[in-house]
Amino acid sequence: MAQSVQTHTGDALERPPGLRGVAADLSSDQRAFKNVSWGKAMMWIFLLSDTFVFGCFLLAYMTARMSTTVPWPNPSEVFALTIGGQEIPLILIAIMTFILISSSGTMAMAVNFGYSRDRRKTAALMLLTAVLGASFVGMQAFEWSKLIAEGVRPWENPWGAAQFGSSFFMITGFHGTHVTFGVLFLLIIARKVWRGDFETERRGFFTSRKGNYEIVEIMGLYWHFVDLVWVFIFAFFYLW
Repeated sequence: MAQSVQTHTGDALERPPGLRGVAADLSSDQRAFKNVSWGKAMMWIFLLSDTFVFGCFLLAYMTARMSTTVPWPNPSEVFALTIGGQEIPLILIAIMTFILISSSGTMAMAVNFGYSRDRRKTAALMLLTAVLGASFVGMQAFEWSKLIAEGVRPWENPWGAAQFGSSFFMITGFHGTHVTFGVLFLLIIARKVWRGDFETERRGFFTSRKGNYEIVEIMGLYWHFVDLVWVFIFAFFYLW
């Protein structure tokens, strides 16, 4: 008879060796996800997968930059704006970063008022967050149009390495798409909060049970992730 892998030591069981032990640990934990809602768990899984995607993009950018023999453009020159006859480096990027980080603060306050069931303040702060996000996307569109007018393309770059254009448009475009979708969902959820859908159990998209404002927190998780990713993009593209 095969030796049993379950040996009682009081109420505890001996852990099986190898991968069977890892599987046993994961399958036997009755508390890890017991009190976590389906929506929040799925958002965390989505954010984890998105972290891998952005991580691969940034690793590819670092590889391209360190392997190219052509000089890499100077960010202070490429992203400078002429104001009053003087070139100010990175001024637009600094404003964009300030706006996006500020939106994290307004989103955090919206989540706080959401759990207090103050629907007017929650909706107002979500709308403010959406306005800040839309402002960020608008500035990014201006930045893109400026670089395109100056000759930057995914396949060429007048300031040096051609990989700069493809890396820049791919990574900032992917992030800008995330921000754009975030703004749309903020507007949808803010409208539902303002109408009181979560109090009246009004049926519809994203409507949950009565008094459940957890969707605001789930939206907050997404928005904070988008802001955090921008910090890394800012450091890699504009400060390196």
